[in-house]
Amino acid sequence: MITPRYLLPFDSRRATHRFTDVLIIGGGLAGLRAANAVEPNLSVLVVTKDKLRESNSNYAQGGIAGVVDPDDCFEDHVRDTLVAGANLCDRDVVQRVVQEGPHRIEELIRWGTQFDKKEGELALGREGGHSRERIVHAMGDATGREIMRAVIERSREAPNIDIWENAFTVDLLTSEGQCRGAIIVGKNEKPTMVWAKETILCTGGAGQIFRESTNPPVATGDGTSLAYRAGVQLRDMEFIQFHPTVLYIAGSSRSLITEAVRGEGAHLLDSHGERFMLRYDDRGELAPRDIVSQSIVSQMNETAHPCVYLDLSHLDAQRVRERFPGIAETCSKFGLDITADRIPVRPGAHYMIGGVTVDSQGRTSLPGLWAAGEATSSGLHGANRLASNSLLEGLVYGAHAGEAASRSAAEGPHKMLAYRIQHASHQQTESFDIADVRVSLKSLMGRLVGVQRDGEGLAAANEQIRTLAAYVMRHQFENVEGWEMQNLLLTAYAMTNAALARKESRGVHFRSDFPEADNENWRCHQTQQIDVDGGFPQRGELITLPTSDHVGTPKT
Repeated sequence: MITPRYLLPFDSRRATHRFTDVLIIGGGLAGLRAANAVEPNLSVLVVTKDKLRESNSNYAQGGIAGVVDPDDCFEDHVRDTLVAGANLCDRDVVQRVVQEGPHRIEELIRWGTQFDKKEGELALGREGGHSRERIVHAMGDATGREIMRAVIERSREAPNIDIWENAFTVDLLTSEGQCRGAIIVGKNEKPTMVWAKETILCTGGAGQIFRESTNPPVATGDGTSLAYRAGVQLRDMEFIQFHPTVLYIAGSSRSLITEAVRGEGAHLLDSHGERFMLRYDDRGELAPRDIVSQSIVSQMNETAHPCVYLDLSHLDAQRVRERFPGIAETCSKFGLDITADRIPVRPGAHYMIGGVTVDSQGRTSLPGLWAAGEATSSGLHGANRLASNSLLEGLVYGAHAGEAASRSAAEGPHKMLAYRIQHASHQQTESFDIADVRVSLKSLMGRLVGVQRDGEGLAAANEQIRTLAAYVMRHQFENVEGWEMQNLLLTAYAMTNAALARKESRGVHFRSDFPEADNENWRCHQTQQIDVDGGFPQRGELITLPTSDHVGTPKT
């Protein structure tokens, strides 16, 4: 599978140019936190493909996990994260992120975030995998929206931060083995070469690869794909988390039903009205997401029914409406009263655990390029993300990447240059229906690379992706829909390759032909990297972690 280094032709001698000290690609929580970490004497340009509000961060319902209760402790949060991560977390990373949690939450409060309170103190919720209540939330089930409101307001007020909305980043610019910025197409549909001393990648997830997903339409794997094309190392691409409870009503958009609903005591019932989770795990509905998702799929198969049901009818109705106003409103549009009616749900692609490999400062394998948030593989989540750790990761790594990039930009040469780079147009093919190809890919991934996988299905998916890519990747597109399609294919390819190579079950990666974890051979990370002059590798390289102390404790 060969793809051109750049997706569109350009000549830097004839292009429109823009210069900035720090370029941030992505306007979600990680991107804006990074922007606010840059020193005020340096210029920052934040580029987002849609409006600032359109990101996975904005749609986060549950909240932020943090040790803010005096009766809670860092050790418990660390242990819960390691257990959920299925023996593949980096303990040092987990420790650092968890310990920074209270500070980052206090920071958001100073910036104007209005978290929910109870008797004057922060109200705390509980979600699957957590041993106690430690989830800070806002507006009931609209935490992401409230956090983004406050952070967006702060970012717009910063005199050194410029924001480009509705601007699509097509590719990273590289020269002499270093990232130099990016090629960006805005509303005028003409490419601009943005040259930056340092670039930070915060593009979010890739849920739109799958038919069933909680992600907004913008989550098309752009970050992993443009990084991959530039020769940046990716890691653990087989690990994508499926949220167990996505509203499933034919003809409707797939809406997330937050983990916090089960944290409040909701039951999962099958089509016969039987509560089934205790058959699969002693923690019942509060088991980690990988276990709940796999249990739901098994129960759907057993009952030959397309979904299961959330039941809140045994809970206090007033409390339910106050805690989950957004979900209540969404369900009411389909004639469902969440206090009395069963809510049809099934798993949907939710969070990309793998991504661009980063170190503790957000540094990638390409000099001049940093990354933070869902587009990365930091070592925090291991093989399965603990609920509500993602916003925390975005805040911590966004801050560190912004600070590190800021220092690097300040220490570098003051003079900025536009490098001479030229890329010729590549082969055109006959026009085709992009939407049809996209539907085919999403259906393929849902069937063969979903919650439950096997070698035969993964090999078939891999071959079909190659067939699609044979003509899609060589086509010269001139619009966002086409570039997104190429990014979806490339990220799907990396994901399927990694899933096919990992011959075990661990966390969110369940192989029915290898149903057990294999710690002797597979307690390791997989990396993939393109030789930009030689095309794609056939498979990822296996990198074994040095000692068990860096990975976590065995899952119990």
